[in-house]
Amino acid sequence: MDTEYERNLHNAALTWLDDQTRIGGGFRLFSSAELREGFTFGGQRVPLLAPQPGIWKPRHLSAALSIRTTFTPPGSRPPYDDAVGEDGMPRYKYRGEDPGHSDNRALRSAMEDRLPLVWFWGVAPAVYEAIHPVWVIAEEPLRHQFAVAVDEAQRSVPLDGPVTDDDRRYVERLTKARVHQPVFRAQVIVAYDQRCAVCRLKYPSLLDAAHILRDGHPRGDPVVENGLALCKIHHAAFDQNLIGVRPDRLVVEVRPDIREDHDGPMLLHGLKEMHGVPLHLPAVRRAHPDPTRLEERWEEFRHAV
Repeated sequence: MDTEYERNLHNAALTWLDDQTRIGGGFRLFSSAELREGFTFGGQRVPLLAPQPGIWKPRHLSAALSIRTTFTPPGSRPPYDDAVGEDGMPRYKYRGEDPGHSDNRALRSAMEDRLPLVWFWGVAPAVYEAIHPVWVIAEEPLRHQFAVAVDEAQRSVPLDGPVTDDDRRYVERLTKARVHQPVFRAQVIVAYDQRCAVCRLKYPSLLDAAHILRDGHPRGDPVVENGLALCKIHHAAFDQNLIGVRPDRLVVEVRPDIREDHDGPMLLHGLKEMHGVPLHLPAVRRAHPDPTRLEERWEEFRHAV
C-alpha cells in the first residue's frame, strides 16, 4: 500500500473526528455503531473501529488506523493490562503474545511509517472518547507491548535509557492532560446523564468532572466513584469549599457566610438556592460517589466554614 495514501487517509480520519467534535460544541463522544460506519475517503467508506476490541486496520491498508481500550464499569478491574510505564509513557499491549500476529504487524507498520492514529477509550458501554492524534513510537517485544505517544512532545522522549525524575514528571503530566483527564471527564459526565449533579444543567460542553478528593490526594484517583459532574460555576464553588455535599443525606450544603451574603441574582439563584437540594445521582449505583471519599471531603468543607 502507498504510504502517502495511508498518511492522507489517517489525516482525513483525524479531521473528521475534529469536525464532529466542533459540531458537538467541544464535547463529543462516539458510539461504536457510528465508528464502525466511519467516514468517506476517496469515495470509499472507511470504518474507524474494529468489530472486536483491540487494534484496527481496514482491509485495504497496511498500517493500523486505531486502537481501543474497552469500558471498565465503576469498581471493576480493567480487562487489559494497558498501563503507563516508568517513564510516564502509555503502553498498549500486543494482540496475544505473538509479535507476528497480523494486528501487531499493523501497529508496527504504523510505528515504522510514523503515522498518526486514534486511541478510542471506552467511557460507557459502546461509547468512546477519541484521543487523537497518537503515535506508536517504540516496541517492547519482551513485554509484548508498544509505547504510545499521546502528545507531540512525547515523540522525542528517549525510551532506551535512564529517565530523570523531571523528565518523567513532565511526560506524566502530558499523559494525564491528554488521556486521563478527558477520559475521566467523559466517564463522569456520561454516568450523571450529562447533567450537573447540583443544578441539573444539561449542556455537556459546560460540564466538568470534579474530583471529590483532589487530584494528587493518595485516593484522588480519576475514577467515577471519585467524581461529580458539575457545571463550571458549581465546580469552582465545590473546589473552593463554597458548597459541599453532606455524605449522610447526599444533599448540597452552601456555606453559611455565602447564604448570608447579598450579591445579585447569580449568588441568589446560582448558589444560595442550591442549599438543601438533593444531589442528582447516576442511575447505576456503582457509579455513585464513594461514601468514604465524601466523608473525608465533607470534613474539609466543615473546617472551611
